Amino acid sequence: MTDITASAEGGKPMAFATGVPASNWMTRFILALAVLVATLVAIDMGMDGTFGWDARVNCAAVDAHVQGLDPYFVRNLKDTKLSYPYLPVTLDAFRPICAGGFLVAHHKPIFLLLTLISALLLPGLGKSRPGARDVALRVLCAFGGFLGFEWIVATGNFAALSGLLTAASLALLLRPARPVHGAGASLAPQLAGAALLGLVTSFKLVFFPVLAALYFLPQPRARKLVLIAVASGMFALPILASLAVYPDLFKSWLSAIFGQIPGQHSPGNEVNPSLLFLALTLADSVGLAGSKPVVAMIYGLFALALVLAPLAISVWRMIGAWRPARKASPLRVLDDWLASHPGHAMRITVLAMYALYLCAPRLKEYAFFEVALYAAVLVVDLPAVLMAAVLGIAVAIPTLASVSGIFVSGFGQLTFALICFWLLLPREPSSDAASSVKPGQT
Repeated sequence: MTDITASAEGGKPMAFATGVPASNWMTRFILALAVLVATLVAIDMGMDGTFGWDARVNCAAVDAHVQGLDPYFVRNLKDTKLSYPYLPVTLDAFRPICAGGFLVAHHKPIFLLLTLISALLLPGLGKSRPGARDVALRVLCAFGGFLGFEWIVATGNFAALSGLLTAASLALLLRPARPVHGAGASLAPQLAGAALLGLVTSFKLVFFPVLAALYFLPQPRARKLVLIAVASGMFALPILASLAVYPDLFKSWLSAIFGQIPGQHSPGNEVNPSLLFLALTLADSVGLAGSKPVVAMIYGLFALALVLAPLAISVWRMIGAWRPARKASPLRVLDDWLASHPGHAMRITVLAMYALYLCAPRLKEYAFFEVALYAAVLVVDLPAVLMAAVLGIAVAIPTLASVSGIFVSGFGQLTFALICFWLLLPREPSSDAASSVKPGQT
């Protein structure tokens, strides 16, 4: 961790040069943010009632399915020109949610409640009972982070529901570690958390790589592989169920996703603030947008240079001087270090989820709600100055802009999220590396 992180872990309160205790100015800063975010939420809740088009599309698809119509053809959906993007089995899952038109008419307060529950469900890293300030920070990030909640309210997108499941999965996966490297801990909560995470990624298939972050959990390798297998199985289950139960609708779903239904909107062709679209834009500027290998190469370079390489370098530097006396592969060194440093391991797990989410080839504006949930877990344990920097970039600047009437979306959100990701990266060997007993030593 950084030097300032080490000082925070050592129990020394940080302060500005003025000598004001960190707790005092940080409390005032959080209160100011709370007023700002509350103002934005009030504005969002009072927005034009004609918004919420995604909720209307989703429930129109459910209604069409109930009537025996193919919901993947836009002509069968009432009062919309948008297509339904989810797997066929979700039509049954969403039926009770859409019953009676209640969700469409009241999606704003419903999603407000779901967001509040999500924030309260979010875990602390190694803490069984979070303090009031930690809860307040998570609520601020959930409602104000990267303007994800604002886009959910505006679009009526079901990302509020997937965010709730993400928060529940994190609460189960990041339970306080037990002694003896977690060997005596029950695997059941982690299995449930992995299953929930896999189910969440099945809603938006492009986020499947996020499941690989489970490898950083402070568990023996065999357990981690089991968790990844369970999560992958839950990811595949809705796909296989859709194919088995609704084979014709599954074909229609594929046609709709890949833009093969003439004359209608296709989710795959939407402009979105992802690294892939950034690569496509760059390739187009030099006349190579039609070359898929070139676009894929640029996309890979962006993901590697901006996200994956900084994460890998930071994690390896965090291991620092902690090396086993016996010869061991880099993967074994990583496994041993994660097991010996459960608090750091859980933090890296969430940071890896954050990173892989940012690398997704399709990243809509409302998807930054889930990015904000990952940030909410990570921000509460930062030292005061770094915490203020992350909150300023993730919450204060975009919220101030939105309240002032400046439209913030797309690559603006991606830029804020990337800067916060870089700030959240560890930069020094773990503070307890020198005092840890290395494997093979006595």
